[in-house]
Amino acid sequence: MKYLHTMIRVTDPVATIDFFKVLGLEEVRRIDNEKGRFSLIFLAAPGDHDAQVELTHNWDPEAYDGGRNFGHLAYRVENVYETCQRLMDSGVTINRAPRDGNMAFVRTPDNISIELLQEGDPLPPAEPWSSMPNTGVW
Repeated sequence: MKYLHTMIRVTDPVATIDFFKVLGLEEVRRIDNEKGRFSLIFLAAPGDHDAQVELTHNWDPEAYDGGRNFGHLAYRVENVYETCQRLMDSGVTINRAPRDGNMAFVRTPDNISIELLQEGDPLPPAEPWSSMPNTGVW
């Protein structure tokens, strides 16, 4: 398992990027998704791109309450299906199943979302994951 990033939602990406630049971070990657109407901006300390902060900016205004501005911790895993099965076997609810063979979400006992991302290419679709519905929020 490898730690990837922490995601926070932001209402003013320019101001937030400026803040993190003063702190010493630099922009290392950006994804603008017109269809989904959001931008993902990844920041990291110079020379340490292994630990990133993901700024998520939803283009349509949204009030962030109940901690919704803090998104999730992300980990790359060797096999997302095996990881989810191990978690389920331990009583953990899979909030967003890895239907795409690539991404799943679970929550800690304190409701912090954890994103699990498949290392390398997505795995081929497989049951029970392909048809498993979402549970709750993540």
